[in-house]
Formats: sequence, structure tokens, C-alpha cells
Amino acid sequence: MKFWIIPCAAITLAASVAAQEPRYPSKPIKLVVGYPPGGATDIVARTIAARLQELLGQPVVVDNKPGATSNIGSELVARSPPDGYTLLLGTIANATNMTAYKNPGYDTLRDFTPITQAMSAPSVLAVHPSMPVASLKELIELARRAPGKYTFASSGAGGSPHLAGELLKLRAGIDIVHIPYKGATQAMTDLLGGQVNLSFQTALSAIAHLQGGKLKVIAVAADKRMAQLPGVPTMAEAGLPDFEVSSWNGLLAPAKTPAEIIARLHENTVKVLTLADVREKFIAQGAEAVGSTPEEFRAYIRTEIDKWGRVIRASGARFD
Repeated sequence: MKFWIIPCAAITLAASVAAQEPRYPSKPIKLVVGYPPGGATDIVARTIAARLQELLGQPVVVDNKPGATSNIGSELVARSPPDGYTLLLGTIANATNMTAYKNPGYDTLRDFTPITQAMSAPSVLAVHPSMPVASLKELIELARRAPGKYTFASSGAGGSPHLAGELLKLRAGIDIVHIPYKGATQAMTDLLGGQVNLSFQTALSAIAHLQGGKLKVIAVAADKRMAQLPGVPTMAEAGLPDFEVSSWNGLLAPAKTPAEIIARLHENTVKVLTLADVREKFIAQGAEAVGSTPEEFRAYIRTEIDKWGRVIRASGARFD
């Protein structure tokens, strides 16, 4: 039997090298956003990045990689080295795309390690003022009397406004026609102009048009009323229980990123989300900061994948 004797000098050298390894992060971090600059996801990313780099002591650079309902940017991060230097600001699309696309290029639960959910923004159901309805019940009754007559706008196939409309069709038993647009701005423009009848919108975009009677908001797709719209009932209060639709996002790292790096990113991102100016900025956008644990965020993503998978399969919607 042979015994290998490792010289003490070699052990000392190995320990010295390990001790000299720089603490994470030692270089700039790239935060990938799967949408163009200027949108809601991009704004959240830049808000977090600006404060996160102050805490980490390294630049956090937002890198926009739009396309294929965020699949391009998501696949890029999923295939990146798991070293904490390439992150993704994931969104609801990373849940819905698991069913909507035959091959999105990644698997959200397999290829990413969740860090924390950053924010959640409930949707509201807005209708054009020409619609002779003042409540969800009246809207459903009107749509049932004229199947296929009324239309709902979305910012594009696969986004939360589209899927919220599909969920409304299924839960209320109505036939309304989906009109997809290339972005939320175009969808809102035609809703305001009366070219489409209704749409699920972020509270921020809807509230901006309530004054002057340009829009009517008849329900909030959340489990509680919004402080910004105290007189507007939730969908459950209006007659459709368990109807919650929120745009959300959060930090994801490539799978197999070391636990100590995930812990450092989580700790500092949650600190950012507790800052008063960050929370106020989110509230001004009709959203709220979250700051969940990695385990809670993973469980939430799994729930969203299951929930929207059922809606997509029932509606027959495909995006590829």
C-alpha cells in the first residue's frame, strides 16, 4: 500500500492562494433586462442597479437584450458562467413562457437560482368611457349578450395584460377578442381612442387617465384594494374570486451559482428594497417592493408557472 505525503509547504501555499482570492464582487456585474430601455422592467432594473452598486462597491450595469418576450436575454443569462457576474431581472414572462413556447431556450426552474422578488404591480381592469358599464358584473352581462363584439387590448402576446384577458374570458364565460399591440403605449393609445373597449393595465398607466373621464377603472386584480384607488373594488369583491394578476420581477442568477454569492446578492438587494426612496419610486409606479427569500421566490415562480400554464392551455394561446 502506498501512502502519499503532502509537504506542509504545499498545504500552506494552497491555503495562502485561497485566502488571497478576491471577495465577491471584484469586477462589474451585468444585469440583463429582456426588454427595451425605458419600459417598466428597465426602470426597476436601473433603480436597483444604482443603489446595489453603492452597497457592493462595484458597478452594476444594466444590459438590455429585448426580443421573443424576454427569451433572448433569459437564455443568455441561463448559459452564462455561474459566478454572480451576469444576472437577470426576471419577470412574469419567465413563468408564462414555460408553457407558451415549445422551446424558449431555457427552463426557469432548472436553469436559474432565484435571489429575491423585487416588486409586484397589480393590474386594473380599465374600460373606455363609451362602454355603458360601471361594474364588472355589468361588463360581463354586456359581453354575454354580444359574443365576439367587444375587444381587449394588450401590450403583446404573452404579457400579463393578454393573459389577464384570457383569464377573464375563462372565468366569466365570455367571448371578447384579443387585440395585441407592440407595447403598452400603443395599447393605451387605442384604448383611450375607443378603438378597443377594455384592457388590463398597470395602475400607474390607468390612474394617469382617470382625471377628465378618459378611462373608467372598474376592478383591481389583487387580493386587496389599492391605496391609490380606494373606491375601486377587487375582482373578488366584484364577483370573480381568486382573480389576481400582477406584473412582477426579481433577480435570478444562473443555476449552480455558489450559495455564498447568492446570499450576498440577496442580503444587499433586500437592503436596497427597504430604502424609502426606492419604495416610494415603486409606489409612484403603482407597485410595491417585495424582498422575498430565495426559497419564497422559487415557490412563487413555480406557482405562477402552474397558474398561467393552465390558462394558456385552456385558451389555446401560443406565442412562437
